[in-house]
Formats: sequence, C-alpha cells, structure tokens
Amino acid sequence: MHCGKVSLEGLAKKFGTPLYVYSGDQIVERLGLFEAALAGREHLVCYAVKANSALAILKLLAERGAGFDIVSGGELERVRAAAPEALGRVVFSGVGKTAEEIKAALAAGILQFNVESEGELALLAQCARKMQVKARFALRVNPDVFAETHPYISTGLREHKFGIDIRKALAMYKSVAGDKWLEAHGVSVHIGSQIRSAEPFGAAMERVAKLAGELEREGIVLETVDAGGGLGIDYHGGSFDAAAKVTEYAAALGKALGGFKGKLLLEPGRFIVGQAGALVARVLTVKRNGKKTFVITDAAMNDLIRPALYQAHHEIVPVRKRAGKRSVVDVVGPVCETGDFFARDRKLAAVEAGDLVALLDAGAYGMAQASNYNTRPRAAEVLVEGGKARLIRRRETMGDLLGPEIL
Repeated sequence: MHCGKVSLEGLAKKFGTPLYVYSGDQIVERLGLFEAALAGREHLVCYAVKANSALAILKLLAERGAGFDIVSGGELERVRAAAPEALGRVVFSGVGKTAEEIKAALAAGILQFNVESEGELALLAQCARKMQVKARFALRVNPDVFAETHPYISTGLREHKFGIDIRKALAMYKSVAGDKWLEAHGVSVHIGSQIRSAEPFGAAMERVAKLAGELEREGIVLETVDAGGGLGIDYHGGSFDAAAKVTEYAAALGKALGGFKGKLLLEPGRFIVGQAGALVARVLTVKRNGKKTFVITDAAMNDLIRPALYQAHHEIVPVRKRAGKRSVVDVVGPVCETGDFFARDRKLAAVEAGDLVALLDAGAYGMAQASNYNTRPRAAEVLVEGGKARLIRRRETMGDLLGPEIL
C-alpha cells in the first residue's frame, strides 16, 4: 500500500508504529470540491478544527483560503500558531464558552461567535463592553430536524444540549438590537455529523432562511448564514463519489436559501480529512482462544477510540498481501479493556505477527480523540504531499507524559 507515491512500509520503518498517515493532496482536493460547487455564491469554507487539529493540516488549508470553525480557546491558539493571518476567518462554536475564551477570541478579531444560549449572549456582551470591542454574533438555532445518524453525533433536535429553539430566536435578536457592543452578524445551524443525505440539510436551511427573512422585515439584516457541517463519508470501502455528494449538498443549500444575499458559511471537517488518513499498526500476535481468533496490534483504543465509542466501522487491510485464506477475526489492541477493539467478527485477509495493517478512513476523530490511557504515548503523524512525506508530529516520549506531574 502507498499514500500518494510513498510506501506505507517505508514510513513505518522510518517513523515506527502506530503511525497516522495523511494525504495532503486529498485534503486539498476535498476543499476544492466545496469551492467549485459554491463558485456562484459568496461563501467561506470554515474547516472544523475538532476533526483533526494538526498544525500542518491547518496551515495547508489556510494557505488555500479556508476559514476555521473552532470550539475552544485551545483551537483558537492552534489557528493562531498555524496561520495567524486566518484569525479573521474564524467562527467560534460550542455550547460552553468561558469568559477567558471569549476575550481571547475578541482580541484576535474573529469573524463571528456562534452563540448557543441567552446566558452566553449576555456574557459576550459583558466581555465586549469591558474590552470596548464590538462582538459579531450569530445565534445557533435548533431547527428540530431529525438527521439519521448515530445518537451521539445528532444535534438538531429540541432535546439536545445544542442551540436555541428557533421559535425564540427572533425575540432574542430583537432584545439586543440596541446594544452598542453586539452586532447581529448571522444565524447558524448544525444538525449533526456523518449525515449521508442532503435532504436534512435542505430542511434545516429552509427554516433558517425563513428566520433570516423575518429578521430582515424587522430591520435586522444578517451578513452570514452558517450551515454548519456534518456531510458524511463512506467508511465501508464501497464506491464513493465525493464530488457528486458535495454538488448535491450545495444544491440543497442553495435551493433552501432562495434569495438570501449574504455570505454562506460551511463547517466541513470529517468530509475533508476523514478519508485522507490511515492508522498504520503492526500485528504483535495472532491468538486463538477457543473458537475465537484475535489479531492483536500495537495500536489500541487510545489511538483510535471510534470503534469502542461509537461502534464505528473502519476497513482494515494488510499493507502487504500474503498468501492464505481470509478468516473471521477480532482485531484488537493491547489495552486492558474488553472494549479495546477495532473490529469484531470481521473477515480479514491472512496476517501474521510482524505484518503491517492499515485502518482506513481514520483522518477525522482519530488523533484528535487520542489519549494516553495505560500510559501509552500517542502516535506520530506524517503528511504526504505528492512524492514527499514529512513528519508533522513526533511520537510522544515518557518525558512528555510524565513532565507535567509533580511528586
């Protein structure tokens, strides 16, 4: 197997395993699909930093004009470190912003705050007043649209913690219309992640467009509509026409927005980086317990928690094919948890101890959710562009892990 023109075996030999490998070329290509599909409308693609916050990937996207969707003060600092010139293209989402995070974002001059509660709007006004800086905000409205996805990543219903009931939004905008330090800049919506159909996005955007029209009739003219992210990918190795998906998605948003003349903001994350990444692991042993066969790798749930957390599917393939029949196995890691698995009862090509396997479509919510559970150093990361590979994050050492602790 190769990433671009670079051998995964060569990368594993040079940088060790577990190892995250990303295709910079595919990341740029996916960003380009959104740019092409929205070429006829003023827009800004704000990459969702939470999907993969590697500084090198943020820099790669910023150099091509992307903005960023952040959900914490830490992510703001990542954008500042990778691409300080892009701070004005940042939207700050998230249900629990602190005063310190708000002040840092105001000082950075970000594009807008996506506000999720009346309390947050009051806190934003208070911080802006103290700093004598006008705060541009968008209310994140909850359109009560059902999106068929995993319940942990569905966010568009009234019973979820996210957003403001869309029926209350008009009154909230009007209540702060005279505030010297608040500017009603936009309206935002995000209904969930890993959504494969364009229909729910269109339904949500219709309700948002209706609200924008009501606001305009009240004299509150918005500059932006933020459609959020959530466009899904295929984790099962089937044919996947990314360009067609983006075109369908853009058409649904455009139809729903109708005559809205402002800028459309998008927050894709997984769709841009998910299929551009793989986690390369080495087989430690193949173990048989009764009728079960376990392929034990040196990667574990601390490196990629999605299967344990969401029962998520990742295709697993040998980096180099060997002779032998496919067999039904569990692919697991060495962590002391029965939940430390990547696949259960999966048909896998023949592998032996020492072989390399690649867990595909691991570019999103892989390294971003990694931990040091069992005092395991986090993996190294490599970015491949064309025929060149470069280390963008070294493997952690025991010094890194123990350094912050005090005896």
